[in-house]
Amino acid sequence: MEKKTREQRKNIICDLMKDSLYVPMKEKELAIILQVEPWEREEFKNILNELLTEGQIMITKRGKYQKAEENILTGTFVGNIKGFGFVEIEGQDEDYYIPEEHVADAFHGDTVTIVPIRSVKGRRKEAKITGVVSRGMTTLVGTLDMGKNGNFGFVIPDHTKIPKDIFVAKEQLNGAVKGHKVVVEITDYGNASKSPEGKIIEILGHINDPGVDILSIVKGFDLPTQFSEKALTQAQRVANDVSEADCLGRRDLRNVTMVTIDGEDAKDLDDAISISFDGTNYHLGVHIADVTNYVQENSALDREALKRATSVYLVDRVIPMLPHTLCNGICSLNEGVDRLALSCLMTISPAGEMVDYEICESVLNINKRMNYSAVRDILEDSSVLNTVEEYKQYQFLLDDFQMMEKLASILRNQRKKRGSIDFDLPECKITLDEQGKPIEIKPYDRNIATRIIEDFMLIANETIAQHFYWLEVPFVYRVHGVPDGDRMKQLALTINQLGFYLKTVGRNGQKTGSEEIHPKEIQKLLAKVAGAPEEAMITRMVLRSMQQAKYSVECSGHFGLACQYYCHFTSPIRRYPDLQIHRIIKEQLRGKLTAERIEHYKSILPEVAKQSSSMERRADEAERETDKLKKVQYMEQFIGEEFEGVVSGVTSWGIYVELPSTVEGMVHISKIPGDYFRYNEKTMELVGDATNIIYKIGMPVRIRVEECDSFARTIDFSIVK
Repeated sequence: MEKKTREQRKNIICDLMKDSLYVPMKEKELAIILQVEPWEREEFKNILNELLTEGQIMITKRGKYQKAEENILTGTFVGNIKGFGFVEIEGQDEDYYIPEEHVADAFHGDTVTIVPIRSVKGRRKEAKITGVVSRGMTTLVGTLDMGKNGNFGFVIPDHTKIPKDIFVAKEQLNGAVKGHKVVVEITDYGNASKSPEGKIIEILGHINDPGVDILSIVKGFDLPTQFSEKALTQAQRVANDVSEADCLGRRDLRNVTMVTIDGEDAKDLDDAISISFDGTNYHLGVHIADVTNYVQENSALDREALKRATSVYLVDRVIPMLPHTLCNGICSLNEGVDRLALSCLMTISPAGEMVDYEICESVLNINKRMNYSAVRDILEDSSVLNTVEEYKQYQFLLDDFQMMEKLASILRNQRKKRGSIDFDLPECKITLDEQGKPIEIKPYDRNIATRIIEDFMLIANETIAQHFYWLEVPFVYRVHGVPDGDRMKQLALTINQLGFYLKTVGRNGQKTGSEEIHPKEIQKLLAKVAGAPEEAMITRMVLRSMQQAKYSVECSGHFGLACQYYCHFTSPIRRYPDLQIHRIIKEQLRGKLTAERIEHYKSILPEVAKQSSSMERRADEAERETDKLKKVQYMEQFIGEEFEGVVSGVTSWGIYVELPSTVEGMVHISKIPGDYFRYNEKTMELVGDATNIIYKIGMPVRIRVEECDSFARTIDFSIVK
């Protein structure tokens, strides 16, 4: 290389990177073009590394250099409490690692532009943040602490992905004191050398006040807690009773015996069931509350419902999509009162084949409001109808329940034949006392009654989706994509190490580097592990390897259910997509789905699907965080006590253990006694150097509860010999 300054050499390389005749090129090719002498190679490599770190050039997967600015990407920044982060790019499975020195002033949730720095085979792709397009977080929730002499405060964020405290000047404290849970508005996002700044805009209460912990999560996820005045006024104006005028033009089903079956504490009952058998075929009616009759398109109520898109079910409260006056009142299929509905009336053969169906607007009157426990008890032992006083009133429904059980089993077997996957993961029910303290945690009872409702809702959703797909009108579908081939390949390797087999197939039926899978293979795997200690862990591994279900205007199929047509029709009280398609269904039934209306729906439905998917993910995250918090609080009373558990995960830093209550904690590798343990990545095991003791997924262990951290929402265990 001709003798030049370091900056001059860097500029020459950058200029060369702009020339399409040369790039991309390997290091040797670049060195030849630049006439790098052998004694200059080390300095040349250092210059290339500087340019990579600065984000001016990048390395492709094939080890070639090119100008990074030609590959500017936009994505969402996901922070980490240690300072680094990742950027997720829509449509790409692999995210970009952002080293701490390249985070700039990006905050968790921001939409940012990045320039890839390097893409080395076998390592995560790295990038540098070059700008913030939009802020994903303008406020956050945290605990206020005070600086020296009370001259300033700083908010310690609840969100574990935000590594820095928020500085608050004394005049911006607005009455908050040390120990308050607060909402702070970010006024300055800071940078690598300067802390973010903000002002307190809301005091939620003291950190130890009952309910403040959950309220903090509600605020942290920006879940709406109040309806607008206009929405509340509209809800209050809705009639409390169904009039005869409301029933005109509807199928009168008030003389048809039907029931609702829900949880004991459910208040918004949006689905009812009727059933009969004519000696040849079953006649199944799935009747769904006609919420659209009371929530008009583009009204204040409708705009509020779309903004929320879903009801959120937290451990101590429900944040509804619609005001309680509607979802617990006129829109709820309560016992003994007339209600408006949309009905899917299906004729099904004893072999489970759909013989015929009809979709209609209806009016109905529920005979009995049932709960899962009662239906389970009746089906498992019908003698309770004569021996248990409260069950005697259900005697006239016994034949219906037995018919429901038989038909549900037929439908379930039909789905099983085509490969539908049943993820039977143990969910938990957390019981709190009046102060919000968890007093019991136990797995939910998924029984015969819950399965009946699941089976009937699934067939109704499939029937509606298929009907409107073939009508070729705009619609909102529930879709679940085929899993990524590389993820399936990795899952198959992992499963094999655990002693199970998962068959993957290449695109042409041959093994390739990127395998595909049929849902039936996953179904077979889950059947094999059913009842085994590894069942819950393998089920979670399978779930993590699959794509996330979402809403879409394209009917691209549902992998998990192994069906081509699927939608959400059955819960318009708590899900906006259901409410939206009810409008389309009613317009089509009434002959009002004109070309103009079709164009209208084509224009609005993509945003409805996107908003609904996004708000569903937010609700799921909030629900998980509240459950994690209450599990930590519950286990605080057991510090020092011992429990039997099962290894649910193995990593290089320790093992995760799940208790029968569904509580999970971590045993750090340093807390595993008796040897020095190393992680075997291939077998996913921790192996003792001297003793060859092995810890692997599914093995039973006895643990001691060591520490519970409510802030980090983590539980630490140790192994008991």
